[in-house]
Amino acid sequence: MVFNQIFLDTNILVDIVANRKPFSKDAIEIFDHCQRKKIKMYSTSISIANLHYIAKKIVDEKELRSIIDDLLDTISIIPITETILRKSLKSSHKDFEDAIQITAAQSIHNMDCIVTRDLKDFKNSEIKVFTPDEFLTKTTIL
Repeated sequence: MVFNQIFLDTNILVDIVANRKPFSKDAIEIFDHCQRKKIKMYSTSISIANLHYIAKKIVDEKELRSIIDDLLDTISIIPITETILRKSLKSSHKDFEDAIQITAAQSIHNMDCIVTRDLKDFKNSEIKVFTPDEFLTKTTIL
């Protein structure tokens, strides 16, 4: 499959930044692959806030802020607007935070897929959802 733009869920970003083994290997490979192939990566403003909250327990604050700053040069951030929040509240998705992620991803025209390790909460997504290893299997890595 050919991907032009993908949405990275919070857990993928945390895997990369906090180097959570064994998950970080696939997450880093996805990130590197997207950079090489010029696949546009998206996430949300809430993911960045959650990333900081989770990773600050593992990564030095100054280093973490620098890493996030570099990440913002690479990933396009979808702002969580009132419209996204209201659509998420009315959605059929059981987990509100995941509903926000899905609704935000849907706000981008032609979003190819969502990459997450949390398949169960994304099972009713209107956008294709892949685990990191599924994504790596489906894309052609040269």
